[in-house]
Amino acid sequence: MTRRRDKTAEQLEQTFERVLASALEGRLVRTHTGLDRSTRDALNAIARAHPDASEDLVEQARGAFAGQLDGSNAARQREEFDRKIRERAAQLKRSQ
Repeated sequence: MTRRRDKTAEQLEQTFERVLASALEGRLVRTHTGLDRSTRDALNAIARAHPDASEDLVEQARGAFAGQLDGSNAARQREEFDRKIRERAAQLKRSQ
């Protein structure tokens, strides 16, 4: 059984294109789209730049979405989370 948030790559691509069109019209992205934070952040940058969103911003959004599909966004987020945990553990150890 597929959960609602477990979208196929094709479904995610359709969602991305729909949300990209919306962002180009100046609308911010809802959080429950199936798109990850990196992709949503890039799309929101387009919405905030409306009506002057550059092709560079669109390419950044497409790159972020590619990172969602290939898993590199999730890997980078896990790495950042792990780094913060290590830093916090080191701080706690130094304060003891």
